[in-house]
Amino acid sequence: MSEKQLHQQDAVDRQLSSCDPTTSAHALLDLKTALSKREKWFVVSLIALTAFLGPFTTNLYLPAIPVISRNFHKSIELINLTVTVYVIFQAITPMFFGPMSDYMGRRPVALICLLILALSSIGLALVPTSDYWLLMVLRCIQSTGASSTIAIGAGVISDISTAVERGGFYGVFSLGTMTGPTLGPVIGGALAQGLGWRSIFWFLCIAVSLCLLVLLLFLPETLPRRQHSHSKVVYTPIIPIVGRKTIILPPHATSTPTVKFQSRNPFPLFLKCNILFPLVLNAMSYAVYFAVVASLASLFEVAYPFLDGTRIGLCYLAIGGTMTLGTSFVGKYLDLRYKQEEKRLCEILTTAGDLENRLLVEGVSDIGKLPEFPIERARLKYLAEMVVILSGAAMGYGWCIERRVHLAVPLILQSIIGSISMTVMNATTTLLIDLAPGQGSAVSACTNFFRSTLCAIIISVIQPMIDGIGVGLTFVILGVLTLVVSLPCFYFEINSGYKWRAGRPPLKSSTAIPNSPANRQAEIIDVDIEKSESTPATSKLSLYVGKSEPPAQ
Repeated sequence: MSEKQLHQQDAVDRQLSSCDPTTSAHALLDLKTALSKREKWFVVSLIALTAFLGPFTTNLYLPAIPVISRNFHKSIELINLTVTVYVIFQAITPMFFGPMSDYMGRRPVALICLLILALSSIGLALVPTSDYWLLMVLRCIQSTGASSTIAIGAGVISDISTAVERGGFYGVFSLGTMTGPTLGPVIGGALAQGLGWRSIFWFLCIAVSLCLLVLLLFLPETLPRRQHSHSKVVYTPIIPIVGRKTIILPPHATSTPTVKFQSRNPFPLFLKCNILFPLVLNAMSYAVYFAVVASLASLFEVAYPFLDGTRIGLCYLAIGGTMTLGTSFVGKYLDLRYKQEEKRLCEILTTAGDLENRLLVEGVSDIGKLPEFPIERARLKYLAEMVVILSGAAMGYGWCIERRVHLAVPLILQSIIGSISMTVMNATTTLLIDLAPGQGSAVSACTNFFRSTLCAIIISVIQPMIDGIGVGLTFVILGVLTLVVSLPCFYFEINSGYKWRAGRPPLKSSTAIPNSPANRQAEIIDVDIEKSESTPATSKLSLYVGKSEPPAQ
């Protein structure tokens, strides 16, 4: 889809979401303002439960790799291929289901994905140990159902949240995605040791079925154009407890507004520099995390032979637990940073006497929606330091495993890796949703595609590298690669992201305020907000107005 078509489609979405209930057949309300805070938190809790299943399915399987290897009479490398194909499909399928949910609606696509996941889990529980190929195929199908839940959840958050509250909502949403890696290995290790590896998939089938029932009962449709579809079973929860006081249907309503379908291809997002660099940052931090969890079972089985399957599963709590505990803190921190930058820009524009004019020109009431708002700085500040610590922790972790130091040391390093990688992923994902309004599921699918593709490569090469050069050097290479790739991406996004974002149509002229910058074509060139020791706040806002020269420094 071209940029022009995308703007037109967004205009249609805004028009549909602001229909007047007294004049429209259906009252399509903007859920960002129509739902109460409590209702929003309830919806976020539901999608967090759904997002939990994606990483939970991945990590539930990992502690059982040695057991499955012995039962199928295959090497660890071959069983690792079942993880590789899972991650490959995890990268591909959200690229279809994400944009599909941007048109068809969040609720029906979520229900379809969970149904696929439940049925494939039954097949994996019954697969014969003589049919290794069938194990591979069913893992691909399972990944198809599990991998899109996060992309759909990101779309729901985009539908119901404003920018100032998005960080907090995404932090709680990430609580579901981080709890999966925490509980999955613990439960998977215990089930594989106590009831056999097949019990893992029976347990998963039961858990997914319960989640499917909860969504069927309570999850509302949040996509504006699908809020009042005729198909009540698909789009309306059986027990509609969300939005009952705000979404009102006139008694004479007989039809649904018709919107022509325009497919939003997510792949062009990769061509935008301000989107690409956060994607790379996100993928590299996730790659370090996944390299640790994917190799943990086999490495700990050799380095610490006194650990059985259940205890190895408990070792995943170090990395998963810190990720889970940190999600709420990171969400609140992102909201706080957003408010700080919003306050500072407000002070700059107020001092310059240009605040009301800028809001009028851009047609917005929120300072955070102004093009000169430093959203990149608000979301990514201090991430460079975190990337350095993440790389150092990865290098130290590899050498600790190789030298078989006390078990507590690699577990502590796992905690550092988990907390920092989670912080980087949450901050970059929130920024990406901010940069692509109306495409929450599509941009989340792009994030998933990028990092899952990188993880598939890592999974396929990490065991041969460990066998060839050792655990220590393998993680040193991974740590150095993370530094070399991530730091330039951070630098360019912080310093040039707003310039790439400013490539937009010219500002509208205003006749309400004569002789103001609104009457001339303006281009925002630089926003740099810094705090120094000499003054409480030293701020610089450079505006190039029309053909005039920039103000003297």
